[in-house]
Amino acid sequence: MQRWRGLEDIPQDWGRSVVTIGSYDGVHRGHQLIIGRAVERARELSVPSVVVTFDPHPSEVVRPGSHPPLLAPHHRRAELMAELGVDAVLILPFTAEFSQLSPADFIVKVLVDKLHARLVVEGPNFRFGHRAAGKVDFLAEMGETYDYEVEVIDLVVTGEAGGGLPFSSTLTRRLVADGDVEGAGEILGRPHRVEGIVVRGAQRGRELGFPTANVETLPHTAIPADGVYAGWLTVSGERMPAAISVGTNPQFEGVERTVEAYAIDRVGLDLYGLHAAVDFLAYVRGQRKFESVDALLVAMAEDVKKCRELTAEG
Repeated sequence: MQRWRGLEDIPQDWGRSVVTIGSYDGVHRGHQLIIGRAVERARELSVPSVVVTFDPHPSEVVRPGSHPPLLAPHHRRAELMAELGVDAVLILPFTAEFSQLSPADFIVKVLVDKLHARLVVEGPNFRFGHRAAGKVDFLAEMGETYDYEVEVIDLVVTGEAGGGLPFSSTLTRRLVADGDVEGAGEILGRPHRVEGIVVRGAQRGRELGFPTANVETLPHTAIPADGVYAGWLTVSGERMPAAISVGTNPQFEGVERTVEAYAIDRVGLDLYGLHAAVDFLAYVRGQRKFESVDALLVAMAEDVKKCRELTAEG
């Protein structure tokens, strides 16, 4: 899969293509439906498929300081899109100048002049251009002038966990923030993931007999609510069942919020400096301060037992 950053990276001899545009944070099941349809139609038309997305999130430029928590960094989104069969991903730097493009100018500069769109696949709520003034009706209207078609994919609705609301990154972020990683996983179609480099922490886990990988998460990462979770720790391609702790470590009066993963039944791991991914499968319990360290150890042993069982089932 080709990856481009900015319009100037697109090959000059690029021909017609099927395009879909959006932030696509998390590449959840609703996104997968749209992207999958774009890939399907591209193959039918014997042209490549292209996903156009933005960095940073448009809200950060339009309303500085409002950057939403991210469900997946761009490299992870690209991996997920590649798994769906996408031929190219274009990341457009979203600048103040770019935000001023009218819907018509956006269509000409991106879809017509550079990507030579033959078909554009979007959801019904797609908005684009200055002040998000462009809608799918206008996109289709302009297609009559610039020789491309528009296909609109209906929204996917959540089950009980999401309250019957349409699949969205906003809803997924809310579920993650509430610690409902199972509900988030329903929308994503996989466990929610955070990732980063394993760094040295206070090393209390090692002292207590439960050495953890302290993962320094990427900026703006959507981190679940404080608590203990079952999930997996993946390092260098190896996926290990894990008991995951999110919080400030109230037992020892901690102040810094961390994500730490204990690789169940693994000893002698040296993960410092390595990139790690932590996948959240299920909530186990909230964070709290115990009456003693011994009581904490009993709780941690029970946590590991539950996490072992949950990951075996999951």
